Amino acid sequence: MSSAARTIREDDAIPVLSDILGSSDPVIDPGLVRKQPNLDPARDRIPHVRIRPNAGQGPIDFHEIVRYRDLLWTLTDRDIKVRYKQTVLGVLWVVLQPLIASLIFAFVFGVVAKLSSNGRPYVLFAFAGLTAWSTFANVLSRASGSLVSNAHIVTKVYFPRLLLPLSAAASTLVDLVVSLLVMALMMAFYAVWPGWPVLFLPVWILVLLLMALGLGMMSGALMVRYRDIGYVVPVVLQLGMYASPVAWATEAVPEQYRWFVQLNPLCGLIEAFRWSLLGQSTLHLHWLAYSIITSALVFLLGVLIFKRLEQDFADVI
Repeated sequence: MSSAARTIREDDAIPVLSDILGSSDPVIDPGLVRKQPNLDPARDRIPHVRIRPNAGQGPIDFHEIVRYRDLLWTLTDRDIKVRYKQTVLGVLWVVLQPLIASLIFAFVFGVVAKLSSNGRPYVLFAFAGLTAWSTFANVLSRASGSLVSNAHIVTKVYFPRLLLPLSAAASTLVDLVVSLLVMALMMAFYAVWPGWPVLFLPVWILVLLLMALGLGMMSGALMVRYRDIGYVVPVVLQLGMYASPVAWATEAVPEQYRWFVQLNPLCGLIEAFRWSLLGQSTLHLHWLAYSIITSALVFLLGVLIFKRLEQDFADVI
């Protein structure tokens, strides 16, 4: 090895050896460092970025996410535009899908099965449940495929990978706002006015997002290695809609089986969603607390699994 290759600037050696030794007081053998004149003073003014693993930090580096916030908004804007690109009705599809499903549920469960809607028009009852369920299902499905669908970005440039599922959740909020506006128009048509419980609606939305995002991060991280997850998620969501009180009320279930149904953490959240909008659903505080705690645990577990597998995304995807 030539002497030029062995020459190390003392200013450069300190942080490098400090990283290797893991000490705040680096130890440098003066014999290994030969000082030389600084031939290019402008070199010291060039900014340097060193990418390191986030060892010793929390599961989410909020400072890094804030620094990349422009990328988060760009990804969110791209997802929204691509979703409705070259569609005639555009964002109206957000309204038509749950509205048509609500009419079908109102006929099947309200007219044919004659299930109770807690004193409200069955269309409103079903649409409120579908709004909550659609928010959960859209965040979960889009967050699950966010890494695989952006493989061309993941393998070429560094950025916080957590931005991909976060942008999927942020783009879903646009659909939620549109659905809530339609819900407000339908409530005005039926002369149904929400009371003070509507103030808790943002809380239920946040809890729904946390649960969906936690599951989305888990499935998205696993889908990088196991593409079977992409086939499992739609089936689970389809079955989960009928296992959740979307088109029926929890009170319609026989009391001896009700506890089993309410083990589904979405039951308490969907009923709370209806309670805030329509004011007629029964709010069981102990089951609601169970749903909130489960959502927090699922989100934390999703973040931990995502960060644990993140280092292999670029190699495996």
